[in-house]
Amino acid sequence: MSNSEFKGKVAIVTGGGSGIGRAAAIKLGAAGAKVVVADLNAANSEQTCSMMAKAGAEAVPYRLEVSRAAEVEAMVAFAVKTFGGLDCAVNNAGIQGEIVPTVECSEENWDRIIAVNLKGVFLCLQYELREMLRHGKGAIVNTGSNFALVGSQHMPAYSASKHGVAGLTKTAAIEVAPRGIRVNAVCPGPTLTALSEAAIKDDPSIPEAILGRLPIARWGSAEEIAEAIVWLCSDAARFVIGAILPVDGGYVAQ
Repeated sequence: MSNSEFKGKVAIVTGGGSGIGRAAAIKLGAAGAKVVVADLNAANSEQTCSMMAKAGAEAVPYRLEVSRAAEVEAMVAFAVKTFGGLDCAVNNAGIQGEIVPTVECSEENWDRIIAVNLKGVFLCLQYELREMLRHGKGAIVNTGSNFALVGSQHMPAYSASKHGVAGLTKTAAIEVAPRGIRVNAVCPGPTLTALSEAAIKDDPSIPEAILGRLPIARWGSAEEIAEAIVWLCSDAARFVIGAILPVDGGYVAQ
């Protein structure tokens, strides 16, 4: 990716304070984009922006709870006011929740995961698309999961939320493609991030179990997922509409 590929473009990255979101924000900034780094954890988003500034990129932090419509609307308005528009968005914010069988999944756990992972993407799409439709251009990438494509034992709410993201992505994509806007999703496989490391801490058997199911025989990195995200945002992917792209070391090819 050229370091000027996104020069003059404005991007929003939710969940940009860590993991895949941070890697995507950094790569977009390195390619020339001005980035709003949104995250519920303000300190994390500020740290991402500091890292980007040291590399010569322009970024501003924004504290956001993606499940609240008023906050999402305000974030998009902030991006437009601060940088003058909105060209790209990466709807990446998400949580894992409890790892329990379906029969033990609490209603509270279900509601929280659906609110962040699915409703949050829905709200971000709504307000981002309203801005992009005014100008007839833009690219949006939602973060799904390999569990948007296959089931996952003991993660009923998470898997359901990510399947929902896939359906929402396809629906929005075919609605806005004629208006010059592209919507796609990237579906990461096992990726070493703070989220996965927390899961491993809770269950040390996870790494061996996952590696046994990965043809590539290793975990992915946040940077590898970010490469796919930035490509989907770029003009190189201009004919890619409504894709649900696995970036998962072969996990769902089996």
